Amino acid sequence: MGRHDTPPPGPFDQRPEFDRRPPRSMPPARVEPVPPSDVDRRGRPHPSDVDHSGEPPAWGGPPPPANKAGRNLPMAIGVGLGLGALVLASLLVYREVFILVIAAAIAVGTWELSAAMRSRDIGVPTIPLIACGWGMIALTWYGGATLLVVGMGVTVAVLFVWRLADGATGYHTDVPASVLVATYVPFLGGFAILLLASDDGHLRVIATLAVVVLSDTGGYAAGVVAGRHPMAPKISPKKSWEGMAGSLVACAVGGALLLYFMFGVAWWLGALYGLTLAIAATMGDLTESLIKRDLGVKDMSKLVPGHGGLMDRLDSILLALPVSFAWLSFVAPVVA
Repeated sequence: MGRHDTPPPGPFDQRPEFDRRPPRSMPPARVEPVPPSDVDRRGRPHPSDVDHSGEPPAWGGPPPPANKAGRNLPMAIGVGLGLGALVLASLLVYREVFILVIAAAIAVGTWELSAAMRSRDIGVPTIPLIACGWGMIALTWYGGATLLVVGMGVTVAVLFVWRLADGATGYHTDVPASVLVATYVPFLGGFAILLLASDDGHLRVIATLAVVVLSDTGGYAAGVVAGRHPMAPKISPKKSWEGMAGSLVACAVGGALLLYFMFGVAWWLGALYGLTLAIAATMGDLTESLIKRDLGVKDMSKLVPGHGGLMDRLDSILLALPVSFAWLSFVAPVVA
């Protein structure tokens, strides 16, 4: 037998009949769970889908019990009443003080939105934006809508030039993001100054804010009690069509009463005013939710207990301001 020949099997080289088992197969490869499509850029569940009370559950796991309200309701009500009292006091005691309230709100909102963008490596200059926002407020108070537009144009020019110092990398994303912040916060906030500028400006601001509060309150109550059908599940999963209906009803009734008793406007025009502001306020809420979802943040900050950030309260107001200004200019024009 050559050295390359296979030797014959010995008596111990074969398995007995009862021990002849089929060869072991390889264990199946472990398949990792595929994350759902409703996740952020880093593969994590979107923060707006996670309740404040705990961490997001693992994919496919049972969600933790959550409060349907989604917030600390007593604290949210208390803080909301405190902010409302501050705004009313500034409007009714000395109207010019409300300008300082607006300036402070614009500064905080700009800081929150800029910080959220910088957390995702988007270079938004906070100090120039706040300074330009205050400039827009001053120009609007002394020159009206024309100077508000001029101030916005100057702000855009400043942002284009300011960003040059940081070089070309990221220029095409940093500048548009900065212009978005300038438009969203100080420019839209300037319409509060336009509402305030007339002799009955305090009433115009109160009517606007009251209808926005009715939109939030009516939508929240109806959504908690009867919310079944998601309105925009990819943007704000907790917002429902039933909640939207509650907002529309509350704003229609409130707008009709407010405009009738404040300005003598026909009830049906007041109802249309309320309906329009309810839609604008809801679009403002969804707009901010979309920005937060894109940035992967739950709240703009933790500055306002029970609410999140100040921008989480300003979102619905900011888009309602120009709509209210346009409506009131039509149904209750200022007498020179």
